[in-house]
Amino acid sequence: MSGPAVFDPQTLPADDNVNAYTFCVDLHGQWFLQKGKMIAYYGRISFDGVGHGRLDRLVAGSFHSPLHAADWVVAEGEGKMLLADRAFDVNSYDLEDGNLTVRSGNLLAFQPGLSLKQSVIPGFLTLIGTGKFVAASNGPVIFAEPPIRVDPQALVGWADCPSPCHHYDHQYLRGVLGGVRALTGLGGASGEEHQFEFTGAGQVLLQSTEQLMAERDTGSVPGQPGVPGGPPAPQQGGPQSRFGL
Repeated sequence: MSGPAVFDPQTLPADDNVNAYTFCVDLHGQWFLQKGKMIAYYGRISFDGVGHGRLDRLVAGSFHSPLHAADWVVAEGEGKMLLADRAFDVNSYDLEDGNLTVRSGNLLAFQPGLSLKQSVIPGFLTLIGTGKFVAASNGPVIFAEPPIRVDPQALVGWADCPSPCHHYDHQYLRGVLGGVRALTGLGGASGEEHQFEFTGAGQVLLQSTEQLMAERDTGSVPGQPGVPGGPPAPQQGGPQSRFGL
């Protein structure tokens, strides 16, 4: 019986998945990296917080989200970095002169060729330009074309289409059951009564579950699946896919 694969700097993939839950960045220069998402690295790599004077020019050109600045660092140097997030599915995506908005807790890293901006939708960030980024999801990601209505908890992001509108199913909210939900809070976040509505051209990214990923570092969300002291992280099956936008 053969043992598990053992990697070194030469056998690790370059800018590709090691498995469904780990991505390897072949670093030659700089990447923006969300804190807590790098699990190991080979080579000569330094990590500097966003906003440090030495990197002011880079940050001024690529990072325009002051609300999230404390959550990000710049990885700089030569080597290979392994990125992961609590055994969630991880994919890389390529934007070519594109515009993609993604949930902030799902975005792991991106190349400085992309510009990060604050989205008008709370909890989301927008990437504009050309380059590669890495994002995680709770289950495999699927792509759908508008017009479509999406459960907010299943939404990962959207590309090259207008921001969504809120849609409420008033028929679902009325009546005796609606009153019970209002009193008890049960079903308050259900996609059956509240959706994001997308129209126009573009693509909508959906994860295959209604359970959101936590938006903070692993150690700051005790009780979450995969966090020390919490239940085990859910294991996702099946091969990893790569998607281009």
